[in-house]
Amino acid sequence: MTARGRIGIFGIGLETYWPQFKGLKERLLGYQGYIAERLSLMNVEIVDAGLVDTPEKALAAAQLFIEQNVDAIFLFISTYALSSTVLPVAQRTRVPIIVLSLQPVSSMNYEQFNALGDRGVMTGEWLAHCQACSAPEIANVFNRVGIDFHLVTGWLKEEYAWSQIAAWVDAIVVRREIRDARVGMLGHYYAGMLDVYTDVTGLEGAFGSHFELIEMDLLKQHRDRVSPVQIQEKLAQFEREFRVSPQCEKAELVRAARTSCALDLLIADKKLSAMAYYYEGVEGNEHEDIVTSVIAGNTLLTAHHIPVAGECEVKNVLAMKIMDCFGAGGSFSEF
Repeated sequence: MTARGRIGIFGIGLETYWPQFKGLKERLLGYQGYIAERLSLMNVEIVDAGLVDTPEKALAAAQLFIEQNVDAIFLFISTYALSSTVLPVAQRTRVPIIVLSLQPVSSMNYEQFNALGDRGVMTGEWLAHCQACSAPEIANVFNRVGIDFHLVTGWLKEEYAWSQIAAWVDAIVVRREIRDARVGMLGHYYAGMLDVYTDVTGLEGAFGSHFELIEMDLLKQHRDRVSPVQIQEKLAQFEREFRVSPQCEKAELVRAARTSCALDLLIADKKLSAMAYYYEGVEGNEHEDIVTSVIAGNTLLTAHHIPVAGECEVKNVLAMKIMDCFGAGGSFSEF
């Protein structure tokens, strides 16, 4: 199965601790390994930069994430760490950062902790549970320098925390899919629907999507090439995926099937992820014949993860595409 996206992960700690507290680093790496393993089960590729405990390692982690072109980064606060081990990564990668403040257990066993006796051992044990202590420092630094971030807090195996993490993974994947989407604009806007008119430059700037302007002539060219065999295959698909009313005239079904085949060819030709369209055409013109037979084909495309919206409603088709990426597709953006 192809990974849905690529996510970076790194933990933070303080190099000074490792010689002082035996086994601490290994415990923290174990926590981070558990997080990486659970993330990988969400069908995403994981780029693990390990435990960053110096500013120099932060630069190396940033370079790795840049080279691997990660879509977002999960930052695991494994114990107290300097914010200087965090900021370089955020500044250089410029991708969404989700901070994980996840302690290993829901609460410390203080009776057992107090019985340790040795103050050094007790400090090391406390450091293995102090994930939350760096969160305010990191948040403060990010806020001061204007870096957006998000925080998930809880404990390592708490399902509520993991439901939040899973939601972030879904959002990251959808963001990637929308960024890489190619959205077709076929025909022109419905005249007078002023709220529909779209600032394509603004949308490209916000989402990163590509918008392809398409002439009706190209759809006609594809339609002219449709073979009788392709039409019969499309009619069979109509029967499989629709409940075809006996009142539908054979000629109209064939006309819709031909146009549906042409739409499939157009989508493949332009490598489209979604499409908004509108056209009227002069009465009796071939383009009018095409545009009055698109609904069946558009419905099939929408059902097969290529949303199509009428009135050239680009904002609506982007909403449809987002919902489809979340697994909740539909006709228009009623959800």
